Amino acid sequence: MPHGVGIIGAGPGVSALHLPTLARLSDQFTVRRITDAGSGRAVLLAARVDARASSNIEDVLDDDTVSVVLLASPPAEHAAQILSAVTAGKRAILCEKPLATTIEDAESAVAACRDAGVALVVGTNHLYDPAWGRAKHHLLAGQHRVRALSVTLSLPPNDRYHDVVTEMTPSGAAPRRGGPDLSIPAVAASVVRQLITGLAIHDLPMLRDLAPTIEHIVFARAVAPLGFTLGYRASGIPVRLSTVMLAEGADALWRIDITTDSDRVQVSFPPAFVHAGSAFVHVSAGDGRETTYPVEPGNGYVAEWASLADALDGSSVIEYDEMLDDARYAIALADAASEFIENGRSS
Repeated sequence: MPHGVGIIGAGPGVSALHLPTLARLSDQFTVRRITDAGSGRAVLLAARVDARASSNIEDVLDDDTVSVVLLASPPAEHAAQILSAVTAGKRAILCEKPLATTIEDAESAVAACRDAGVALVVGTNHLYDPAWGRAKHHLLAGQHRVRALSVTLSLPPNDRYHDVVTEMTPSGAAPRRGGPDLSIPAVAASVVRQLITGLAIHDLPMLRDLAPTIEHIVFARAVAPLGFTLGYRASGIPVRLSTVMLAEGADALWRIDITTDSDRVQVSFPPAFVHAGSAFVHVSAGDGRETTYPVEPGNGYVAEWASLADALDGSSVIEYDEMLDDARYAIALADAASEFIENGRSS
């Protein structure tokens, strides 16, 4: 019998990504309840999948037909909601990234799940994308030494992030019309921290795979209208992150470039909020050969839910330590970048 899923949150990610994914895995999961914070969107989404709608988390936690919880709520609420789901006796949790916004909260959430035997998956869908497995296999099989890493991200505006930076403007520093005042170091630092933990978090587990030890920040600054650029060294490797959201411009670009001692590997991900198959991998070898691997029909959204299903039926184990180290890496990087900017070293 399929596992009953209760969804906390009713935003575009639930509508465009999770509900279609769960429909593809209907032999393993069925949506029982969707809750929002009073927006009314849960009613519309629940009607699509013949589920019940509500406007409070308690309805999900008290529902005996729900054994699996999806957290698609604001990031600052994730850790507390994980603890509540564990206390309510739920068997599994898929938490949208980030796991938590502080290291202490991440440690508490993971410890609670580990102690209770609750399966926990963080929705870092790029990490689960079949293309990343292919790229990593190429690097390991060829014993390639990584020399540099770069993530380039250009997206259309996303109301979620615009809302976040408006809410987090420090007291006494009103945002300028059209966006936050990035000339104020505290505002710029807060913007960059939130975008690292809420957006760059897609790719940081992969960067940690290749450059696990953060050494120091080289540069960090907020970019108008909403974005950031960040350079740091980790495990002796220079790493660059560049992210911007523009109202007009080219189609979405989301790419990881890995430069090794003998070739360059590019992993290009499809735009967010679409089911377009996997990312694709292109390898430019030092001898002039060019190889592009085909896009696979599966994607990271399906793979992360399939991973949770495997944990529920006992065919795989949850790597709690890896998950926690991913969270520590992201939060430590966000804190270091924020401190760098607040101390006036961004220019």
